[in-house]
Amino acid sequence: MNESDIQVYSKHYSENGFWSKISEIAKKSGKSIIKKALVLFYSATDDDTPIWVKTVIYATLGYLILPLDGIPDIMPFLGFSDDLAAIISAMKLIHNHIKPEHKLLADQKIAEWIN
Repeated sequence: MNESDIQVYSKHYSENGFWSKISEIAKKSGKSIIKKALVLFYSATDDDTPIWVKTVIYATLGYLILPLDGIPDIMPFLGFSDDLAAIISAMKLIHNHIKPEHKLLADQKIAEWIN
């Protein structure tokens, strides 16, 4: 993702859009992509997370939310592969800023949805 992409996708990020898209993805994809997106979300909402990391996260989540992306989400099996690739790339880039608490919050949110 280059700087231009980051600016474009960051503009598409909103917390409401994130929760709406996560709900949609949960119905169509597996738990893995949901957990990774939630970990990014909780990392971004942590006051200790540096601005540059938040920018990468919001750009990634903006891409996730954006209705038009590399591979349409309505395509079976492939629809979320580009979203997953973006999420994994972001996680690799910022892995030093992902805390155990972020993962715990993601697990708790998933457990809340399941129950």
